[in-house]
Amino acid sequence: MRVGIEVGGTFTDFVRIGPEGVRVVKVPSVPSSPDVGAFNALVKSGVAITEILDLAHGSTVATNAVLERKGFATALITTRGFRDVLALQRHNRTRIYDLEYQKPDPVVSRADSFEISERVLSDGTVLQPLDEQQVVEALIPALKQGGYEAVGVCLLNSYVNPAHEVALRDLIKAHLPDLHVTLSSEVTREFREYERASTVTVSAYVQPVIDRYIARFEDRLAEEGFSGRFSVMQSNGGRLPAQAIRDSAVTALLSGPAAGVMGAARQAARSGYGNLITLDIGGTSTDVCVVTDGKPELTNEFTIDGLPIRIPVVDINTVGAGGGSIVWVDDGGMLRVGPHSAGADPGPACYGRGGDKPTITDAHVIRQTIRPEAFLGGEMPIHPDASRAVFAPIAARFGMSVEQAADSAIELANANIVRAIQLISTERGKDPRDYVLVPYGGAGPLHAAQVAEDLGVGTIVVPPNAGVLSAYGLIASDFVQFESLTRRAPVDDNAGDLVREVFESMKARAVERFEHLALGGDVKLDFIADMRFVGQAFEVPVTLSEDDVRQVDRELISKMFGQAHEKIYFFGADSDKPIEFVSFRLGITAELGELPLLQEERSYRVPRGEIELFDRRRAWQGTLLSRSDLAEGETLSGPLLLEDPTSTLFVPAGWQAVTDEQQNLVLKRMA
Repeated sequence: MRVGIEVGGTFTDFVRIGPEGVRVVKVPSVPSSPDVGAFNALVKSGVAITEILDLAHGSTVATNAVLERKGFATALITTRGFRDVLALQRHNRTRIYDLEYQKPDPVVSRADSFEISERVLSDGTVLQPLDEQQVVEALIPALKQGGYEAVGVCLLNSYVNPAHEVALRDLIKAHLPDLHVTLSSEVTREFREYERASTVTVSAYVQPVIDRYIARFEDRLAEEGFSGRFSVMQSNGGRLPAQAIRDSAVTALLSGPAAGVMGAARQAARSGYGNLITLDIGGTSTDVCVVTDGKPELTNEFTIDGLPIRIPVVDINTVGAGGGSIVWVDDGGMLRVGPHSAGADPGPACYGRGGDKPTITDAHVIRQTIRPEAFLGGEMPIHPDASRAVFAPIAARFGMSVEQAADSAIELANANIVRAIQLISTERGKDPRDYVLVPYGGAGPLHAAQVAEDLGVGTIVVPPNAGVLSAYGLIASDFVQFESLTRRAPVDDNAGDLVREVFESMKARAVERFEHLALGGDVKLDFIADMRFVGQAFEVPVTLSEDDVRQVDRELISKMFGQAHEKIYFFGADSDKPIEFVSFRLGITAELGELPLLQEERSYRVPRGEIELFDRRRAWQGTLLSRSDLAEGETLSGPLLLEDPTSTLFVPAGWQAVTDEQQNLVLKRMA
């Protein structure tokens, strides 16, 4: 029996796949205690914990700790003269026309940053040994007096030679054994001092949070007799045993969204679709991602609350357009949606928990694309009068009916989503019309058709139990770990030998680490060289297979780089400019083996009948039915409202829907 539990901002999703089939549960999240919400889902499911062999978990705990600044007291230790690295940051401004722009606040203040005497040169040579006496006599007493729970260590050029960082950690742990110490050389061995310092401080900041959260979770599982494998999702699209995550908390920052992308890729692949644009609309936000040939795009850097994190992550773009996103009017009199959200508490007005602002969920209730009696399978009461009451002032402001105001809000949310997708597709040389749209999350299938129309996408693939697909993605994901290494070198006649040397050394470390985690056996390796023309500021990733590594030489690697550069910047394939290696990344994967089969839960039924709904500025007569009542191969034309226990699928006029052999619901736009 396999179980996935994903804690989102509004709901906690549960999926069990075992001999008895599929069981799905969706319960409200408990923001103050996410583990309570997870166990609420377990209890509601009725699954015996002792029977679970594989339990995978994903949550927003690490993300919320950073966004809400609820981590533990953390210090930064750096080389003398570099104490201000977190405050100086970069000279760029993310909002160039904002006269009141301020740089993002780091999670560690200047007062909590400490310097030590040591110096390693850029080639790894030790210029000045670590001053151990200063560490023992000055630094350790200061750390003890400061009451710190965690320490991030980022010494200059330690990505080349980490000896001083390792020695410093040993000295600190010898005197303060309970202090969490995180080394930049173990989190990201790449250059760029500010990005490396930011990454290690965020990692140290959330380390005690994740460590204690997982410890509580493991203790509760042990009390209930759990003896299976407990793993946690990472932001790179793979999971790791819980103990490994406790040692590398920063990798869990975007675990929930990454799980959804992997679940979408796995399920769509069953129907033969490899090129996807995933559309995850939850209660708080919308996450979109491009998947090419069955593999999600990865990036080696992202930002959270304006702070750069330099680790491999699934390249997800997020926009504030979830079900709880607040609809409002700005100072210029324009209608706006998000980014602020009503969240899980109090939530949208229709929840009846004190919410007094209009949201996208309220808009759907007004349009009848969400039926109050069917929300969460009919288990959660919804108050449509409250939705109409909070939208009434907006309708009056613009001189329209409440239905028209709600419909306008949804159109605006869809426009925001389309723009988010264009940023990761069109602007990166990928035509959305060459992809299929895969919506999931509680609200993804409600918005999918209009988003697809605006993008020119003609096919939509909606997985079964789309509302809990992220929880399915947890148990459908492989075990993955990445490591990186900066190694600047020219692409010359020695290029092939350099690539093979770096690959073999990184491979040996990765395999040893996997064996230590009891994840050995057959593994798959992904090797990426980050390269650039000499003089460029940023790199282009070049992916090499093991066959490529064995036969690579100057000519081959130059050709591969030129093609990759041409794809992004429309030049480079025929250039004779000098090229250089900057960094290397290696990913190691222990593949899952047999993929758990996601199927529609058929216990939920609504009577088939007629329904009146409002869409695109007019009222429509449509057909209402349970998604599970649509027989395989049966084709129906919109307008349709298809319901399951976790989400509602809206098929507007001009679209047809058919269920395929894999229980994916495929929507095609009619000519």
